[in-house]
Amino acid sequence: MTGGTLKIVFTDEDLVRVRIASRIDELWEMAMSLHVLQRPGGGADLTGWRRQARADLAEAGLLTPVRQRLVPLMPIKAYFPDFLTPYHAQAGPRSGIDALADTPPSRVRHEVDQLRRHAALPATLDDLARGDRRAISGLAGLAARYCRTAFAGHRTTMEHALGRERTRLTRLLSDHGVEAMLTALGPRTRWRSPVLETDYAAGRYEIQLRGRGLTLIPSYFCRYTPVALADPSLPPVLIFPAPRRTPAPDPVLDDALPDLLGPTRTRILRCVAATTGCTTSELARRTGTSLSSASAHAQVLHRTGLITSTRHANMVIHQITRLGAELIHHRTRL
Repeated sequence: MTGGTLKIVFTDEDLVRVRIASRIDELWEMAMSLHVLQRPGGGADLTGWRRQARADLAEAGLLTPVRQRLVPLMPIKAYFPDFLTPYHAQAGPRSGIDALADTPPSRVRHEVDQLRRHAALPATLDDLARGDRRAISGLAGLAARYCRTAFAGHRTTMEHALGRERTRLTRLLSDHGVEAMLTALGPRTRWRSPVLETDYAAGRYEIQLRGRGLTLIPSYFCRYTPVALADPSLPPVLIFPAPRRTPAPDPVLDDALPDLLGPTRTRILRCVAATTGCTTSELARRTGTSLSSASAHAQVLHRTGLITSTRHANMVIHQITRLGAELIHHRTRL
């Protein structure tokens, strides 16, 4: 459940200045993964990563420093300092770490003071709260070691997941335009020109782009609601969950779904799950059904909460919901 909303207001100039991040932003992944370490759930893949990351951090002697100096800066469902996720990180990990290390002490003091309004900070961060340059440099070094250690065994999986999402968004942008791409960012986002509205962890916020454009950053470890920078004067970014690839259904139970939904509707549902977002025309082509049949079945799946269907201009984009994914994998009690 979420209790907030973020609205991002576009101008015509902003629509031509939307870009997709071209690589993993490791510092945003650090922030999101620290949230994952603090809460259970998120899927079997995250359970396995969480267990391995804790073991690897402990072996590297990093578990205690991370708990004392990084975790308190990243409270769940609350403000965390923008200086931890600098825009320069999109140029590569080294650029991001260097930008973090070079953060002006006055900015660190201000943003840590902002954090204290939302969460208590341990005494281990008193030096950072004072804007001590050595503490800032040490935090950047700890962030770099955390990323190397915590992501080491999972980097290929991250690259594949984020690469698929960048490809999907690029295809939508080139084939159907920027508004179609914004429409298909995920079930927690809604494009109603000129506003992109997303579910948010808490609060009600609005960002006026005013010609600055927007950078879309798909994230592997962002598994709940999208995230944006707190300071609206910084370069606008939106971090959002990259869809996870739907695993193959259990072959022992595989015949149950067609019995429940019918063979054609089952193919439609699985196609939506496998493509992480497609139009009705694509559904018809990939499942070998007529356009009218694909549309009718998709409407039923939408009404029953198994997929989302979002209209943009003369097309409808379909995406799997959590309920739909669970039904495919036979995890939902009927």
